[in-house]
Amino acid sequence: MVLTPEEWGAVRLSLSVALRSVVFGLPPAVLMAWLLARGRFPGRALLDALVHLPLVLPPVVVGWLLLVTFGVRGPVGSLLDEWFGMRLVFTTSGASLATAVMSFPLIVRAVRLSLDAVDPGLEAAARTLGAGPIDRFATITLPLIAPGILSGAITAFAAGLGEFGAVITFASNIPGETQTLPLAIYAATQTPGGEAVAARLAAISFALAVAGLLLADLAGKRLAGFLGRPAR
Repeated sequence: MVLTPEEWGAVRLSLSVALRSVVFGLPPAVLMAWLLARGRFPGRALLDALVHLPLVLPPVVVGWLLLVTFGVRGPVGSLLDEWFGMRLVFTTSGASLATAVMSFPLIVRAVRLSLDAVDPGLEAAARTLGAGPIDRFATITLPLIAPGILSGAITAFAAGLGEFGAVITFASNIPGETQTLPLAIYAATQTPGGEAVAARLAAISFALAVAGLLLADLAGKRLAGFLGRPAR
């Protein structure tokens, strides 16, 4: 399958945006999963609902909320522009932010399920032996939830490759800057005679999505086996 330089640029940009969204979204997602799984505080149910909102809201709504918040006149975007000269709207970084927000619940959900499966007795035993919270997390909890973290990260990466609504609303469709693979497919369908281009890009998108899902399942099973846990 022969792609033009512009089409390869959209593929590379999609991979870059999805990877950056996972790298920056993974640490707060693990922390949020920990709070939701182990925390007992007022408003936990509301926080849980807010975290999972991107799964049920139209992506365009999420993109509009990001535009209102991180736009140059938004409460956060104006401060970033004034203090650091940083603009997220209509940039590659903005596309990564929109993708990270949309894939954030996927990582949280995977890590939380892994946390729920951890035997509390193991952590209690470590506590009785004098291990502090950080030691217990690093030596007991983290290795046990590592398959969930890895699977969630790969699934979020695969989902990020296909994100459309939030990205086009917040970052627009700028070739070479924010035009990821789904946006390039959309642009091709709007161009007379662009059916062949759309078909080539759609085939690549399909292949990347399937590869990502298979890799997430395989990586989770391999890591679980390495840690001596039965694969599910």
